[in-house]
Amino acid sequence: MAVQLPFIFAERMERLLGEEFESFMKSYDQSPHAGLRVNTLKISIEQFKEIVPFELRPIPWCETGFYVPHGVKPGLHPYYHAGMYYIQEPSAMAPVEKLQVQPGDRVLDLCAAPGGKSTQIAAKLQGKGVLVTNDIHAERTKALAKNVELYGVRNAVVLNESPERIADAFPNYFDKILIDAPCSGEGMFRKDEDMVKSWEHHSVDKCVIMQRDILETAARLLAPGGTIVYSTCTFAPEENEAMIAEFLRKNGDFAVVNIDHTSGFAPGRPEWVRQMSPVQAAETEGVLEQTSGTARLWPHLLEGEGHYVAVLKHVEAYEGDEVSSDKWIDEFNRELDKEQKELDEERQDEGRIAGESSLIQDLSEDRSFLRSASIPMTKADRKKERLLRLESRKSSESGTRASKHENKSGKKGKEAGGRKSERGQGRGANTVSNDPLMVYHQFIKDNLEMTLEGETVCYGDRIYQSAVGASRLKGLKVIRPGWFMGTMKNGRFVPSHPLACALRASEVQRSVNLSSVDGEAVRYLKGETLNVMQERIAHQEGSIPKGYVLVCVDGYAAGWGKWLDGVLKNEYPAGWRWTSV
Repeated sequence: MAVQLPFIFAERMERLLGEEFESFMKSYDQSPHAGLRVNTLKISIEQFKEIVPFELRPIPWCETGFYVPHGVKPGLHPYYHAGMYYIQEPSAMAPVEKLQVQPGDRVLDLCAAPGGKSTQIAAKLQGKGVLVTNDIHAERTKALAKNVELYGVRNAVVLNESPERIADAFPNYFDKILIDAPCSGEGMFRKDEDMVKSWEHHSVDKCVIMQRDILETAARLLAPGGTIVYSTCTFAPEENEAMIAEFLRKNGDFAVVNIDHTSGFAPGRPEWVRQMSPVQAAETEGVLEQTSGTARLWPHLLEGEGHYVAVLKHVEAYEGDEVSSDKWIDEFNRELDKEQKELDEERQDEGRIAGESSLIQDLSEDRSFLRSASIPMTKADRKKERLLRLESRKSSESGTRASKHENKSGKKGKEAGGRKSERGQGRGANTVSNDPLMVYHQFIKDNLEMTLEGETVCYGDRIYQSAVGASRLKGLKVIRPGWFMGTMKNGRFVPSHPLACALRASEVQRSVNLSSVDGEAVRYLKGETLNVMQERIAHQEGSIPKGYVLVCVDGYAAGWGKWLDGVLKNEYPAGWRWTSV
């Protein structure tokens, strides 16, 4: 056997799986399946299929996901460095698909590093709405921020916070929440043998404590009528069905949304909770059977590793509504697909107006859900609406003009700008002062062909466009308050690499295209200076070739260069460069 499984784990799985155990064990003799997911923020699936140099085979549960043949290394191609696809384990693509993100949603990825699922969410948002992506481990947020930037996400905020502190800043704010919970990792044993070694130390009991706290806090973050998707990469029922049943028992205004058990997805196993934890099963018996509507992904039933996915829908209830009754839950699940379709149509009809207060959007969605569910607004709801309307007017006024406050000078200001994490506006997160703003907006006018969205904010000398705004982030440990646009240096604005990654050639004054097949693109990605004739610099009418140039690989943005007299100076950041032979 390729993988040496812990004896206690194998013994428990044999007891749970029974006749299936032999097939399950044989799956460990097979190589794990490799996959990638096309980044539709940059390229359509059809366009990608036309240019991709290796064979693709569709992943059934993810429209943008594809298996790649064994031996193929998609990370060693310029397209990977241009953010055109994300290399991802196939089963790991399932949770975001079940979240059913729509453009304009407010979405939270609570345990996000290294960022694969966040980039998947961002592609579904298509630049509209808000993505807040978080990880509690500071070291892991480095990879998270880099992936968000590489894949051209414009409307994301990256945090390094505890769920509780986020809940204090964003109460009842998010339409959709993904919890890819920290877990014992049993489903990854075949893919990562280090998980086998750490399994006994990273015990099920320890994970259960963390998962319980995260789920409870997520309920505080969710807007009325919102959806939580809870996922793990473990087989342990204590971390899966038992966790969901306990949450449902404590939160009667939530219900499981049944997942179709197709494409190899297997139903949840409530009977395993009764077998492994009879006391807990007795306590949750009224809701435990709902967990059969969750999904388990098994390595012996599909081409992927082990995962568990549960979809939880919130329904705002009024006094006397028995939302947890079996009769109501059955009716809810029967009507859910129809209701979701109606809500999607409402979103499309109403649209999302750029610059409009996100608080008003939230209220609109609250009311549309209340109407579709035939639940009357309470007195508290009406009071909440009045307060949020007042706050939204203040937010809109502050978001349409630059702040008058001067950025703090001296040593304290330099320290704030140098840190990778800031605690809100009071410690370096000030909106930029008038002079830097003028320089910044002049650069945008001279070099880009686009309208900026969101609020312009600054952390030290770094300028961002934020879909949330500085006031909402006050007091939080912020890694990226928004789309990182660039840095002020000696009175000049220097555009950032993440700005380039999120642009299209049609949005800039100057661009140059490098081929992925003749070695020129790789030379650029390695940081080399290139000789480029003037006629290769595409520029808008009225502009000149000299200046910042968006460097593209086969038409898709990869970074900046500065062109002058036939020489393209390389602006690709050192820490991102191609290091392979």
